[in-house]
Amino acid sequence: MLNLDRDVVIVGAGPSGLTAARELKKAGLSVAVLEARDRVGGRTWTDNVDGAMLEIGGQWVSPDQTALLELLDELGLKTYSRYREGDSVYVGADGKKTRYTGDSFPVSETTGVEMDKLIGILDGLAAEIGATEPWAHPKARELDTISFHHWLRRNSNDEEACNNIGLFIAGGMLTKPAHAFSALQAVLMAASAGSFSHLTDEDFILDKRVIGGMQQVSLLQAAELGADVVLNSPVRTIHWSEDPDDGNSGRHRVTAVSERATVNAHFVIMAVPPNLYSRVSFDPPLPRRQHQMHQHQSLGLVIKVHAVYSTPFWREDGLSGTGFGAGSLVQEVYDNTNHGDPRGTLVGFISDEKADAVFELGAEDRRRAVLESIAGFLGDKALDAEVYYESDWGSEEWTRGAYASSYDLGGLHRYGKDQHAPVGPIYWCSSDLAAEGYQHVDGAVRMGQRTAARIVAAAEASGAANMAAAAVG
Repeated sequence: MLNLDRDVVIVGAGPSGLTAARELKKAGLSVAVLEARDRVGGRTWTDNVDGAMLEIGGQWVSPDQTALLELLDELGLKTYSRYREGDSVYVGADGKKTRYTGDSFPVSETTGVEMDKLIGILDGLAAEIGATEPWAHPKARELDTISFHHWLRRNSNDEEACNNIGLFIAGGMLTKPAHAFSALQAVLMAASAGSFSHLTDEDFILDKRVIGGMQQVSLLQAAELGADVVLNSPVRTIHWSEDPDDGNSGRHRVTAVSERATVNAHFVIMAVPPNLYSRVSFDPPLPRRQHQMHQHQSLGLVIKVHAVYSTPFWREDGLSGTGFGAGSLVQEVYDNTNHGDPRGTLVGFISDEKADAVFELGAEDRRRAVLESIAGFLGDKALDAEVYYESDWGSEEWTRGAYASSYDLGGLHRYGKDQHAPVGPIYWCSSDLAAEGYQHVDGAVRMGQRTAARIVAAAEASGAANMAAAAVG
């Protein structure tokens, strides 16, 4: 059992926690990072499955994700563009498959006009409300007490248009049915990406990938931290005190007890999604406001399906590998071929209630149903995958969902203003709480940097860094 004295103890070794740790060490503070898993990376995970390198977790980089792009450059990591040459495929409400080019789905003129109208309204709301404090806007309560499903239909009577717009937020991002979250939560999602139009443009939001995989962002930062990262060490209890350090007492305000280490520190960063806060016992208990807020945040459900083929056969047919179908089992398909790999890889996504339904099937029946759905976009050769793998983050013990947490109806405007508020020495830090880059690796990096800066300022004010240095020395 390790017994450590540090300035800051960080719970979670994903991109957010490790970025915070790296920034804190740059500022001269000592850290310990406690991670429950046997690996770093959190919801980013690059693994080899049956001889194929797969991005099991988060993987894409868009042009506006400047915090992530700067960190990639610092770490010496290179990116490459997602393959997007050729036609895309749209499967309409009638099940008909249509090839198309450009940004707009090949729908009827009436449906197209309605989709453009909804996108315009959402773009306007995203610009007006913003990502930083959507709960403070005069329209917050109005938009937060109506589901996105019903908001869409309040603004359009075209069902295909509503389902297509809903796909970009419900299936593509929050991975919950559109009736399960509010219009304000949808506006936050759009504002966090710069606009709703960015979410509808797969060439923007899914622009590039990291050569060698996104998990390297965490692996390289963890390598810099060395023995300060302790794996296989779920934190069970955090003892904490409101009493401020006086700079001379030598008292610690936090003791984090995990399965492999006990860390005495002045600050603790909870760098895990909000649905995991309750896995830790806090002594004394957190305030009532925190208990209530955390019960209104939950992760969605999505199956990320990987299918690897001997060649990217769709390219021979003039297809980009991109497909959309709001009514399909697999609602989105993309070419996910690795840099320099002669094989072809497709990735598809099955969200919320569709994921519920397909999980009721046995493994072989589920594989068949999924590949048949992909074949509905790209042809029967999609049935012959050499490697098939399902990323199921909902069953992963230390995540329990994907991609990120969101509030239930009414929760965002009710609790949002308090989600960043520290409780004594306890700070909250994850992509789930980000403004720009919300639920993306970029948001995790931004939150890590922001939280580290807040703690550096608090440590300087309290003299905590000097105390820890004396204790370690």
